[in-house]
Parts: sequence; structure tokens; C-alpha cells
Amino acid sequence: QVQLVESGGGLVQAGGSLRLSCTANGSIFTINVGGWYRQAPGKQRELVAGISSRGSTNYQDSVKGRFTISRDNAKNATYLQMNSLRPEDTAVYYCNAEGRTSTGDYVTVWGQGTQVTVSS
Repeated sequence: QVQLVESGGGLVQAGGSLRLSCTANGSIFTINVGGWYRQAPGKQRELVAGISSRGSTNYQDSVKGRFTISRDNAKNATYLQMNSLRPEDTAVYYCNAEGRTSTGDYVTVWGQGTQVTVSS
């Protein structure tokens, strides 16, 4: 079974930083395209940042210059460094990955979500 395990969420004051991590079960799944999404109460899930297999990145306008997505292929992991956090960044953050399993299937997998709360 393919799994993405997230960590790094928590409570932080406005202006602070957090680093989210997402690790895939490398024995049966290899990340090709990675992404981080978030969902605030009463709102739809939205893409925050994405990273391609070659390391190209894209960001939601509201986080440009504050958030950085990265990947470590050796660890089969992606990361989201969040700086200058704002109360409006408060949400559940979800890791997302597209990749190939050991059987050759191309699948999309979601993490369980991690809560990020930014106090004013």
C-alpha cells in the first residue's frame, strides 16, 4: 500500500516559520511530481506549491516569496518551508504525490494532512 507520511505542522505566531515534510513509502512508490495543498475551514482545497520531477516549482500567488517547496529524491520526500507566516495561512496542509509503483502503475496519493495554525 502506498503511503505518504506528513510531519511538521503546529501552532506558530504570525511572522514565524514552519517546515512540513512528506515522505513516501519508497519501497513501493517513487515520487515523480510533488505538491502541497491546503484547506481552510469552509473553503475548498487549493494548491499551495508544486514541484516537477526535474525540480521546476510553481506557487500560489499568496505564498510567493514566503514559501519554498523542495524535494530529496534520495529520501523520496518533499518539503515545504514556510516563512513569514500569516493568520490567513491557517489550514490543514496536505501532501500530494504522483508517481509509479513497483508494479508499474502510475498513481496519485495524498497524505493524511497536518494542521498549521498561525496566531495573530
